[in-house]
Amino acid sequence: MTSSVPSTKTIAVALTGASGMPYGLRLVECLLAAGCRVWLLYSQVAQIVARQEMDLSLPGRPAEVEAMLSERFGAAAGQLRVFGREEWFAPPASGSNPPDAMVVCPCTMGSLASIAAGLAGNLIERAADVAIKEGRKLILVPRETPFSQLHLENMLRLARMGVVILPANPGFYHRPQSVDELVDFVVARILDQLAVPHELMPRWGESEA
Repeated sequence: MTSSVPSTKTIAVALTGASGMPYGLRLVECLLAAGCRVWLLYSQVAQIVARQEMDLSLPGRPAEVEAMLSERFGAAAGQLRVFGREEWFAPPASGSNPPDAMVVCPCTMGSLASIAAGLAGNLIERAADVAIKEGRKLILVPRETPFSQLHLENMLRLARMGVVILPANPGFYHRPQSVDELVDFVVARILDQLAVPHELMPRWGESEA
């Protein structure tokens, strides 16, 4: 599935309360498999969405989530770290220790608006603010439809700052046969933006092995 090429990148992944939790957790799985260090941030509403969409109960304590997902995805010791929304002493809260890149997946319109306004009212928003000010790649994966004018204006504002807006819009030219393949299509596009090697699906113009 994922490439065996090692990576020492540190990627922050934030799970918010938008629909699309399979995208976020599959991304975490693929990053870990590629050898990346992952700093996982999650909101309380993300816990509700995980239960609704995946029958997955994310514990309230970050340490418990860290242990659960490390076992689930076979992470090496220390490869996955999990932080709560109010952990202001977490590494991604400071420009002195930012990750190489950050992905908010899935991203609510509320989180997107707060990031666009620089509100930094919780760790997810603060980490995104740090990524922008430190010139690190920030990828937002909104899962909403239709987009209102306000949504689009916020996205345009962020895009002008260099933020990548990558909606969770799977393609069909690879003839997916399952929901998992649709999820992998979007995750593959995120990994491409992060320059993390993968083999989730054949690329355009290449035949499937």
